Amino acid sequence: MQINEELNLDNGYKIRWMESNNFNDKKSDLKEKVFEDDHSLFPFEYLAESEKDHIKKLRENLYKDQFRICLGLFDKEDNFVGWSFGYQVDQMTYYMCNSGVLKKHRRKGLYTALMNVSLDILKEKGFQTIYSRHNATNNSVIIPKLKAGFVISSLEVDDVFGVLVTLKYFTNQKRRKIMDYRAGQLKPDDELKALFSM
Repeated sequence: MQINEELNLDNGYKIRWMESNNFNDKKSDLKEKVFEDDHSLFPFEYLAESEKDHIKKLRENLYKDQFRICLGLFDKEDNFVGWSFGYQVDQMTYYMCNSGVLKKHRRKGLYTALMNVSLDILKEKGFQTIYSRHNATNNSVIIPKLKAGFVISSLEVDDVFGVLVTLKYFTNQKRRKIMDYRAGQLKPDDELKALFSM
């Protein structure tokens, strides 16, 4: 999939890989509705103006040539009803940062479709690790990710979002296998023993 390319889903919805500016405009219009019950407290809302100025400058440095995916979800009438976006963290890692679907369009497999399109793009690009962070009780997102092969890698308490679970997806199956070993779920087999003796 390429930027501005569209994928038609069986149920009449479409996923479109969008340019960042157009995507951000559409997403900001819906974000309040999608997260109306959310109780997050973003630091930007209470920082001093001097702190905000520093953050803006740091953000400009960070995002110059960073790989990003901005997927828009559109209904049959071409209304923007959801999204998924994320960005490259380093030479091997991608952060699936945020997704949302309006309530009346949920429970139709649309989040899973957005996730799968992102994974296909990221595998093709060669990312080794893909991760995301979610409220620990957000089963409507955590369960599809676990079914897709993500694994729980950590829990944290965050001042913005509260208790978060970090999920990781490894495109390299040896790394995935090492994760099972590190978690205590797998005894080291000959392949793992060979890796550790290198």
